[in-house]
Amino acid sequence: MSQDQVRQFIKENEIQSVEDIQNVLKDMFAETLQGMLEGEMDTHLGYQKHEDAKKETANRRNGHSSKSVRSDYGEVSLDIPRDRESEFEPVIVKKGQRNVTGIEDQVIALYAKGVSTRDIQAHLEQLYGIEVSPTLISNITNKIMPTIKEWQNRPLMRTYAMVFLDAIHYKVKQDGMIVNKAAYMVIGIDMDGQKDVLGMWIGENETSKFWLVVLNELKNRGVEDILIVSVDNLKGFNEAIAACYPQAEIQKCIVHQIRNSVRYVNYKDLRKVTADLKPIYQAPSEEAGLEALNEFEAIWGSKYPLIVSSWRNNWAELATFFKYPPQIRKIIYTTNIIESYHRQLRKVTKGKAIFPTDDALMKMLYLVTQDVMKKWTGRVHNWGQILLQLSVFFPERVKSYLP
Repeated sequence: MSQDQVRQFIKENEIQSVEDIQNVLKDMFAETLQGMLEGEMDTHLGYQKHEDAKKETANRRNGHSSKSVRSDYGEVSLDIPRDRESEFEPVIVKKGQRNVTGIEDQVIALYAKGVSTRDIQAHLEQLYGIEVSPTLISNITNKIMPTIKEWQNRPLMRTYAMVFLDAIHYKVKQDGMIVNKAAYMVIGIDMDGQKDVLGMWIGENETSKFWLVVLNELKNRGVEDILIVSVDNLKGFNEAIAACYPQAEIQKCIVHQIRNSVRYVNYKDLRKVTADLKPIYQAPSEEAGLEALNEFEAIWGSKYPLIVSSWRNNWAELATFFKYPPQIRKIIYTTNIIESYHRQLRKVTKGKAIFPTDDALMKMLYLVTQDVMKKWTGRVHNWGQILLQLSVFFPERVKSYLP
């Protein structure tokens, strides 16, 4: 529209305020919708109003029914055309539809950003003058539940080079009580070097038994083989993995091991103990790592025997990364990939101290996850070389994926 047309539009409609603009646009929107509805009826009957000569059907118009719908400009009143045989099904404003705005998309987008129900209500009231109830917001976001179910059950790749398992914890209302729930998360790197969140599950506090359920579900969805699994130090994890993927190599997270090691260290010793642990996991080989562990024991063994026994008891899985070259070590020796993902989840969920239901938690985690995965567009850095290195360690399992 040119400036002259804009001036003419303002003059003809006697626009003097923002409210006048809103009202004019509202009227134009209503007239456009009404015209489209009448056009749909013309198409349905095969002739336009007052053109009985072209009529080829016994069916005819049968007045209108009044209907109010929400629009981006506020409430709009429409006259929905009816036909005598009640066959007309409007498309532009469907039967039962009371909303013709982008409000539903906005509610879901705001919900995905962790905006509270109260703030969503205020946002819509301020922008559109539309009052929405918490129940309506819940009903709108509930519409994505079938999509979540479909995503959660989608088929997966047959083989994953690396899979990362970890849980993030939330408070959820259940049976009138507030309980701690674990959101079990699985990230996989496929044989093309692409990252993907394979699924998420809401359960009671993290247990190896529930992880077994998760791993069995991955298997049921088509995952036949995993080369390396990176996990935290949860008791029983090894047995759960071995039960489903006996060929998978397990790498326990070094960062989790360090956190567990320093949990009961005297504050005065903390910096020194942390520094003396570094030579263990930064060693160039497993043999050098064991020597560093022996040196650590000589210094701290008598004061902190539990640290030494923990490293020795978990050594088989902590030391897995030593045999791999730096590119693979960097990826698997910690659950950094999944912890980075968790940090992005926490940014959004931190405003929700308590979730009213498991579904409410699942909806938010899913929506945030979709936003996160949009940024995972490229392959893992230097994947071609990593795949060649994996082919040396797993020749029969990797050869079909080589270029």
